[in-house]
Amino acid sequence: MDPQQVLTIGQEGLFKLLSTAAPVLLTVLFVGLVVSIVQAATQIHEATLSFVPKILAAVAMLAIAGPWMLGNMVDYLRSMLQMIPSVVG
Repeated sequence: MDPQQVLTIGQEGLFKLLSTAAPVLLTVLFVGLVVSIVQAATQIHEATLSFVPKILAAVAMLAIAGPWMLGNMVDYLRSMLQMIPSVVG
């Protein structure tokens, strides 16, 4: 296995991780932005006011996108495991 293959595998893994986590991260980012705007408009600066909606949004997004995320990661793991004989041999 040459260094180029290692870098390619690492790059593919990081891209897969980012694309799999993106729905949850973007949802939490959007909810945080909305809550920040509401807090600035109402001048209520409560820590739990920003924390609880983010957690609820993350759980809801995991419930919606969870099967896709799990399938995505299982496919990647399967392809990595199938690649082992060609790398070792």
